[in-house]
Amino acid sequence: MRLLRGFGKLHQAGCNGPGPDAQPDSPVSPVNVLLVYGTSEGQTRKIARFVSSRLLQSGQKVLTADARESAFIPEPRGFDAVVLAASLHAGHYQRPIIDFVKRNRSAISGKTNAFLSVSLTAAGSAPRDAADLARCVADFVRETGWTPERIHHVAGALRYSTYGLFTRWAMKRIAARRGGPTDTRRDHELTDWDDLAKFIDAFIGTPSATVGAHAQACRSRAPLSGP
Repeated sequence: MRLLRGFGKLHQAGCNGPGPDAQPDSPVSPVNVLLVYGTSEGQTRKIARFVSSRLLQSGQKVLTADARESAFIPEPRGFDAVVLAASLHAGHYQRPIIDFVKRNRSAISGKTNAFLSVSLTAAGSAPRDAADLARCVADFVRETGWTPERIHHVAGALRYSTYGLFTRWAMKRIAARRGGPTDTRRDHELTDWDDLAKFIDAFIGTPSATVGAHAQACRSRAPLSGP
């Protein structure tokens, strides 16, 4: 992997991501990042905004785009790095993300790149969870022809309050089998913001700091949304 050098000490963060008040340690040129995401219930969008804010705080440049708006997304070749994020539903990622990768596979592969796979399964710790996720990513790689340099699994959210009766029942059963939250009277955000921040910092080559404070702010203030 090509390591990108960023800069900046991380300070107090807002709920949509770290704040913009980082001060540079040295005049290093910012990295220009293209961040494209696919979302079905909103949690991956929230994750993408978190990643964007984290990158901006470290002094990088970021263009964030929904894969469904492909006509307005510039080609990856004009960027230094590419981050793609998508969520799993019934074992498959969003079609717009798959189509975007297939169209731009060569350009993405020529850049420093990473893939954020968002799912409820990512919150599990059983060997079968890891095996299931590996299989889904392998299917994604076969379909798109793109092998990400770095892959990071991110837990999503259970939005019981927005599900219909059958979906709520089905999701509760799935959560119960995997040891997840089953209280359908409330929603449950499973995303580990600390872990995600550390991954992004390592990806871009900046030090982690004050991660926990930002994660706590997100948990207490930000609206909950699903994968």
